[in-house]
Amino acid sequence: MLDHKTRYLQIAFNDDLALINRILPAIPEDDRILIEAGTPFIKREGFAGIRRISEIWGGKIVADLKTMDGALEEVDLAYNAGASAATVLGSASVETKNLFLQRCKEFGMDSMIDMINVEEPLKAILKLKQPPRVVILHKGRDEETTRGKLIQYKHIAKIKSKYDVLISAAGGVDLREARSAIFNGANIVVVNIVSAADPWTGIRSDENVAEIARQFLRTIE
Repeated sequence: MLDHKTRYLQIAFNDDLALINRILPAIPEDDRILIEAGTPFIKREGFAGIRRISEIWGGKIVADLKTMDGALEEVDLAYNAGASAATVLGSASVETKNLFLQRCKEFGMDSMIDMINVEEPLKAILKLKQPPRVVILHKGRDEETTRGKLIQYKHIAKIKSKYDVLISAAGGVDLREARSAIFNGANIVVVNIVSAADPWTGIRSDENVAEIARQFLRTIE
């Protein structure tokens, strides 16, 4: 399980298995690095893709399922494929989130609620039977290029005043944003692997990903 006293770098792969096979073996195994099977990656490669990540990476793996319904089956599939953490949407029904959280707990997985497009994350958590392990404050990929769209760090103090949860910051995170996230109280920063042609911020796949990952680890230390 994730440690509340540790700051983590979560590296998100959203492309295909070819990219995983090329880059992931070069990333140094570190207890502070989480490897994410991103939502586009899972849609493209299925749960076999998560299984392939688990064959290469011996550390923690996040399945970014963004579960909206059918929580039990999706958590079961992710766990059986080798994931140690999974995500559910904060906008899903209370029933879905409760089932998701309980199943993750039974499997010893870190449950993560993605608060993308949720105006009041704390209110969403207050309705649940139990809190998640991680709350994700997320600026969506399609929002990255919109001026003025920001990760809503203002929610961190409100959430932590009620719950002993970890906070993850996602969406357009570079070294500067990672520093800001940690300054504002985040425990996890999510950084995407992107191509040179992509309009999104992240670690470019044609750069030295391992070295840049080390820079992030030093930045959030």
